[in-house]
Amino acid sequence: MAKKDLIPPSPSAEDYETASAANAAEIFDRDEPFALFAEWLEDAKAKEVNDANAMALATADASGLPDVRMVLLKGVDARGFVFYTNTESAKGTQLGVNAQAAICFHWKSLRRQVRIRGAVETVSPDEADAYFASRARDSRIGAWASKQSRPLESRFALEKAVAKEAARFGLGEVPRPPHWSGYRVVPTQMEFWRDRPFRLHDRLQLTRENEDSLWRRTRLYP
Repeated sequence: MAKKDLIPPSPSAEDYETASAANAAEIFDRDEPFALFAEWLEDAKAKEVNDANAMALATADASGLPDVRMVLLKGVDARGFVFYTNTESAKGTQLGVNAQAAICFHWKSLRRQVRIRGAVETVSPDEADAYFASRARDSRIGAWASKQSRPLESRFALEKAVAKEAARFGLGEVPRPPHWSGYRVVPTQMEFWRDRPFRLHDRLQLTRENEDSLWRRTRLYP
C-alpha cells in the first residue's frame, strides 16, 4: 500500500453537508454539563457499533510523564465519571501519586467528542462491591488472577492462574479483591466538541473551581 493511501482524504463539501445535520441543534445556551453529556451518550448508544461508553483515560506518573489508555465508563452522575480497575495497575499506581486525570469520549459516528479534566477520588467500598458483584463470574475470577500491567511470561501462565482461582472459589461467592476498586473523575472542566462544516467546529467549555461551584460557560474558537 502506498503511503498516500494510509490517511483518509479530507471531507468534501458534500460530506460536510451530510454530516452536519445531526449537529445543528443549539448547545451554547447550556450551563450544566451532565444533562448534555447524558443526551449525547444516549445518541451514541444508538449510533456506535461497540462500546459507546468507551473513553480515553489519561494519567501521569510521579515524573509527570503522561500515559493514556481506553477504559469503560461504568457510572456517571453529578459527582463525576466512574471507572473500575486493579488499583495496582499502571493507572492505579499513577493515580496513587498524582490523583488527577483527563478523559475523552470520541463518538466518530456522531462526529462529537467530550473532554473532561479534574481530580480523582476512590469510590466507596459499597459502590465497588456493588459493581463487582454485577460482573460475570469469570470476570470476577479474572480480577483475582490477573496481576494487571505487570510482566506475563506466557498465555499459559495466565490461564493457569485463572484455573487456580476458579478452583479456590469452587461454587462459592467470588468477593471483590482488596486490590480492585473504582475511581471517580470529579470534573472541573468539561468541553463539548462537535463537527461543523469546513473545520469551523463548535466548542462549548464549562468550568468550575470545585464540585460545589457553579459552572461558567465559554464558547471557544475551533
